[in-house]
Amino acid sequence: MIKRSYVAKTGELEAKWFVVDATDKIVGRMATEIAMILMGKHRPTYTPHVDTGDFVIVVNAEKVVFSGRKEQQKEYDWYTGHTRRRVENAAERRETRPELLVYEAVRRMLPKNKLARKMLSKLKVYAGNAHPHQAQNPQPKEVGVK
Repeated sequence: MIKRSYVAKTGELEAKWFVVDATDKIVGRMATEIAMILMGKHRPTYTPHVDTGDFVIVVNAEKVVFSGRKEQQKEYDWYTGHTRRRVENAAERRETRPELLVYEAVRRMLPKNKLARKMLSKLKVYAGNAHPHQAQNPQPKEVGVK
């Protein structure tokens, strides 16, 4: 008798929608679990070369917390094309674009390839409590809890 491994095919699995409330959640702990859901590693049908993940909606992104002194010490820098680089810490980023705190944390935990960009498109991050995805009937998901 020959045993065969199951390999998922593109479009074969139905993607679910989850909504995550980021209020008082530590950014790193929450981002690792969200990355696992986007990759599909929470399913028994995980296949590395196929996008088997689900959609994740993150609300209240401005209410996430950092452990330790990362709020003042963690720096986000980027190059603008001019002769200097731009730098801001996490507290400044929270004031201007709080969605990027969660988005960048999850993006950096995904693999660095074309499939990861497709996975990242299934992440929806909102600073407030409202989101426009009620028609997808998202299920609440608790992440980032010890």
